[in-house]
Amino acid sequence: MVFSNITSAQPDLLSANKINIETDITRGLHSFSIVGLPDKSVEESRDRVSSAIRNSGFNAPKQQNHKITISLSPANLKKSGPIYDLAIALGYLKSSEQINFNPKDKIFIGELSLDGKVKKIKGVLQIIIFAKKNRFKEVYIPADNINEAKLVDGIKIFPTNNLKQVINHITKKSRIEQISSRGLDCYESVKESEINFNQIKGNEGAKRVLLISACGGHNVCLHGPPGTGKTLLSKAFHTILPQLDYDKMIESTSIHSMYELDNNIIIRPPFRSPHHTSSYSAIIGGGRDIRPGEITLAHNGVLFMDEFPEFDRKVINSLRQPIEDKKIKITRSNENVEYPCDFQLLITMNPCPCGFKNSNKRECKCSNRELDNYRRKISGPIEDRIDIFCEVSKVSYQKLLENNINDDNSREIEKIIKEKRELQIKRQGLLNNDLSNQSIRKMINRKDLHEFNIISKKLNLSARSYLKTLKVARTISDLENCEKIKIPHILEALQYKNNLNY
Repeated sequence: MVFSNITSAQPDLLSANKINIETDITRGLHSFSIVGLPDKSVEESRDRVSSAIRNSGFNAPKQQNHKITISLSPANLKKSGPIYDLAIALGYLKSSEQINFNPKDKIFIGELSLDGKVKKIKGVLQIIIFAKKNRFKEVYIPADNINEAKLVDGIKIFPTNNLKQVINHITKKSRIEQISSRGLDCYESVKESEINFNQIKGNEGAKRVLLISACGGHNVCLHGPPGTGKTLLSKAFHTILPQLDYDKMIESTSIHSMYELDNNIIIRPPFRSPHHTSSYSAIIGGGRDIRPGEITLAHNGVLFMDEFPEFDRKVINSLRQPIEDKKIKITRSNENVEYPCDFQLLITMNPCPCGFKNSNKRECKCSNRELDNYRRKISGPIEDRIDIFCEVSKVSYQKLLENNINDDNSREIEKIIKEKRELQIKRQGLLNNDLSNQSIRKMINRKDLHEFNIISKKLNLSARSYLKTLKVARTISDLENCEKIKIPHILEALQYKNNLNY
C-alpha cells in the first residue's frame, strides 16, 4: 500500500480553491472514513465511489479488509458537493496499487454514478480558469460540461464519460481526445425574442427612455395604470442590449454555472425577474448556507422588479447600498462573503394598489391608508437612486393593430446602443452612469453649468440627483452626437426626474 495525493478543486463564485485528496490505506479491520470538514454529500461519496470502482472492474474498498482514510485538505475549508468523487476513486486505486500514474499538474473533478459514469457538475468554468492561472497542465472534467470548457484556451482539458475511460487514459492504455477551445465567436447569440420593439405600438416616450437607459447604463422606473405595456416594454428592453464582451461573459457564466446545472453560456446580459413575493435572502443573498441572490445573478445585466411597491419594504431598502457600491457584503457570525452586483435596475409600478388612481376610466377603490402605505414603500433614498422616471400611458386601440413596417426592431436599436457604449468606453473607460464628479465636470461648459446650477437650486435637487441628471444628459448628448452637454440635454434629463405624482 502506498500513500497517494490527487488534486481536485472546489469552485467558488468567481474562483476556485485547490483541494488535495490524500489517501492512506493500512491493514486492519475494514473502515472507510473521509475527513476535512466534508458535508453529507461528500461523506456519501464512499458508497458512490465503492460501487463505481467495483462496476469498473476493480477491487472496491468494501471488498478489502483495509482501514482507508481520505483527507480533503486544507482541513479548515468546508467541502460540499459530489465534485470529488472522481479524484477520491483515483486516489484509492493508486494507493491500493491497482493502477499507477503520475498525478502531478493534473486536476480531476466529477461526480460518479454507481456504474462508474462521470456525471455533470456545477462550477467547471471557475475550476478551469483557476487551473490555468496556477499553471496546471491538464484538467479532467465530465463530458457533459464540455460546452463551457471550450471557452478557455491555454490548458489541456479532457472530457470524461466514465471512470474506466479516465483510468485507461492516465495509464496510457488508450487516449481521450482533448477539447479544443473555440472562444466566444463560436457561440451564437440568443434566439430572437418573441418580444421585439417593433411589436410594441405607441409609447414612443417610453421607448426613448429605454434607449437612453441602455446606452448609459441608467436605472429606470416605468409607472402608469395597469395594461399600458410597462411589463412588455421591460421585457423588450433585454433584446436591445448588446452582447457581453469576453471577460464579462466569462464572469457571468461562472456565476450562473455555480448555481444552475444547465450550464448555459451567458452571451447577452442576464435578465433576472424575481417575483414580488421573493424573500430578502433570495434577492440580496444569504440564507443558512450563504449563497448569492438575484442581484448577483443579475451582475453585468438587468434586475427587473415588476410591481416594485409589492416587494417587501426590507427588500426594497436593502437595494440602496448595492446600487451604489456594485457589490454586496454579507456578514454572519462565522462567515463573511462579498459578491459582485453591477446591474441595471428596471422597475415598474402602478399609481396605487388597485392601479386606477387619477384615472378617468375607472374609480380608484383604495383607502387613504392603503395609498399612503403603498407610496411610502418607495423611500426617498431609493427614488434618488433611480435615474429616469417615465410614465407609460394607455395606447389607443387603433394604434395597437397598426402594421408599421418602419418601426425599428431590436437588432437595429442594439447596433445604436453598441456604438454609443463603445464611444463611452473609448472616451472615459466606463459607461456614463459610472462617471466620476471630476469627469462629468469636464463635459459641460461654464455657461451651461451656471444655468444648470440655477435650475437645480430652484428644483432643490439633492447632490445625488444633481449628478445623476448630468450623467443622463451626457447620454442624451451622445445620442445627439454632441461633444459637450448642452442645456436642451439637461432639460430633457430633468423631465425624467421624480415625476411620481401619486
